[in-house]
Amino acid sequence: MSERAKPRRPQTFRLDDPDVVVVDAEDAARPGRGTIQITPEADPAQLPVPVELALPARRGFRWGALFWGSVAGLVLLGLGLGVTHLIEDLFARSEALGYVGASLAAAAAVALAAVIGRETYGLVRLATIEKLHQRAAAVLISDDRAESRAVVAELLRIAHANPRLARPRAALTGHADDIIDGADMIKLAERELMAPLDVEARRLVSLAAQRVSVVTAVSPRALIDVLFVFVASLRMIRQLARLYGGRPGALGMISLLRHVIAHLAITGGMAASDSLIQQVLGHGIAAKLSQRLGEGVLNGLLTARLGLAAIDVTRPMPFAALPRPALADLAKDLLRKQEEAE
Repeated sequence: MSERAKPRRPQTFRLDDPDVVVVDAEDAARPGRGTIQITPEADPAQLPVPVELALPARRGFRWGALFWGSVAGLVLLGLGLGVTHLIEDLFARSEALGYVGASLAAAAAVALAAVIGRETYGLVRLATIEKLHQRAAAVLISDDRAESRAVVAELLRIAHANPRLARPRAALTGHADDIIDGADMIKLAERELMAPLDVEARRLVSLAAQRVSVVTAVSPRALIDVLFVFVASLRMIRQLARLYGGRPGALGMISLLRHVIAHLAITGGMAASDSLIQQVLGHGIAAKLSQRLGEGVLNGLLTARLGLAAIDVTRPMPFAALPRPALADLAKDLLRKQEEAE
């Protein structure tokens, strides 16, 4: 059996001492008398760092866009030709009817232009908020002072129409010329401008979850439950978007709903966590509630989960200095309301 090597006592030496010799582990031999031999240890293997690769740009002709654009053009030409023939027929029948038809057509054209302008403005506003969210997240990493001032200026421009943010806007404007790092400036803007909006957003989500829980608990039809949950969810998402500065129209709501569903899929979907299941089904809570009330609680929790995802999507800044609303807190409020209703 080989004897265990005796541990050497600690020694001190100078780096420029000629008796200090650095050798590899394979070449290490018994050092001479008075010589200090140093064998460097191998560095541990570095873990690979995930790198986000940019998706390659899509090249080539897009036949789908050509098809739908051509169909839309044909539909518009058909509608215009039909309206023109109708006005001509009205003029042929009676000049007064022709003027009435022309006036109605002009009013419809003006209303259509207004609707298109409103939808376009809503889509542009939502895209601006989404880009602002991404820029703020990038500043938190890069700590760029100039970019942080640009982000704060854009945020103040979006929040200028909200009267409840008048005092936070004034306070944040007073710090615009202070010597503050980029990441700290973003966190300061979040504390000043997002704190009151986050409180109101949590209240909106809680009210929507409670409303869904009560209605689905007493509703006799499953179809009514589905319709009510859908309408309540759309209303909640629209309210959250308006609260954080967005003004979505019909197309904006479709885009916003798609982003919320995608966010749910990325962050874990509608599945409740183990702790949440324990809160609802454990500790004797399920036994205290009836079957219908239990279904109402679960429907309310799903609505609350959807609302939290909508907050992440519609909020113009990421959560950095302020805590993200927790589903467990909303679940406690919901269970308390259900127990009071029972």
